[in-house]
Amino acid sequence: MPLKLILQLSARNLFRYPRRNGLLLLAIAFALAGATFTNALMRGWQYDMLDRAVENLVGHVKVQTEEYRDDPNMLHSFALPQGYQPEISGVAIAGWAPRINVPAVLLSERESRGVQLVGIDPQREDISFYADLNIVGENLSGTADGRIVLGQELARQLQTSVGRKVVVLAQGADGKNRERGFRVAGLFDAQAESLEKAVAFTGLATAQAYLGGSPQAGSEGLVTEISVLLADEPQRLEAVDSLGSEFPDKLVADWRTLQPQAAEMFALADMGIYIIFLFMMGGLAFGLVNTLIAAVMERVRELGMLRAIGMPRRVVLMQVVVESMLIMIVGIVLGLAAGILSVAALADGIDLSAFAEGIDAFGMSALLIPVLSTKDLVMFSSLSLLLGLVASIFPALRAVRITPLMAMNR
Repeated sequence: MPLKLILQLSARNLFRYPRRNGLLLLAIAFALAGATFTNALMRGWQYDMLDRAVENLVGHVKVQTEEYRDDPNMLHSFALPQGYQPEISGVAIAGWAPRINVPAVLLSERESRGVQLVGIDPQREDISFYADLNIVGENLSGTADGRIVLGQELARQLQTSVGRKVVVLAQGADGKNRERGFRVAGLFDAQAESLEKAVAFTGLATAQAYLGGSPQAGSEGLVTEISVLLADEPQRLEAVDSLGSEFPDKLVADWRTLQPQAAEMFALADMGIYIIFLFMMGGLAFGLVNTLIAAVMERVRELGMLRAIGMPRRVVLMQVVVESMLIMIVGIVLGLAAGILSVAALADGIDLSAFAEGIDAFGMSALLIPVLSTKDLVMFSSLSLLLGLVASIFPALRAVRITPLMAMNR
């Protein structure tokens, strides 16, 4: 029997039992819509966590000295070559930034706090969260700006404000403690309160003069790290190899090595997506098998008559499988459409600011924006079709066992 005729018979049979097939379609569509929406939320959380990890002064790849990882101070800094520009063959670089990042103590007239003092080139910090900060007062004007920018929460704890002076104590490149006064240029408001309490910024050249002395010939001064942001995150391993060849005596690591907790959470999100999908579709599979078996048993006379007029067993099996796959295809289309529309309705994100303190511990921002992945949609569609095919095999085998005699006894 031609495949075209089998398709016609299968399509007509779908409309002969509208209530049963309609409920089955709704079940499939609901499961796919739920899986798509849940997947978009988890992808949103996953990519938000990736962005937070990368933008938190890490980048996709970072160059440091081996000793700095265990003892982060200027004793383990290195000279930045004059006119240095990172070049990685076959890998597009979105940006890079040299920094001095050392622990320090800030003292105001009333309080003192431990922070990370970060010397930056403000023009290069579009690769970090610094570029998106809302600053009350003034931003740093350049690498030679001798002022300091504090977080609003840190300023509150220090009981200081814009225009006031604070004293910074830190260890210099010679191992001696150094002290310098900084005037507060501005106060930044970050999404994570932990950043407001932990980080203070000043100009890179100012930090070099304060902690490392004047630049030597052929050098732009001492830095503790070079952070590189790539245009395509999956190319981070190629970037690590290339920069490792360029800095053979330095430690070159990607963000997953530098932020192992965030990397584990990122991998956990991937696993969670697959587990949720399998649970939802596994439950649907039982319902699909039961419904298809009931459909076969309702059509004993019809199938027996088809066998009596000479329809081969393989054609009966194919017809039942095709009917099941047609229902699954329509259900997949409806489910994906409903899931995509529900995600589009939340394109502006979900405000989680009421839970800001808790979600900050998980590396999340207060605004969760669902993310649809074409790769995930293709995977869901493919696995759902495979599930429909597997679920239709047993009912189809039941159908081919029906004989004309069994149909007559009905």
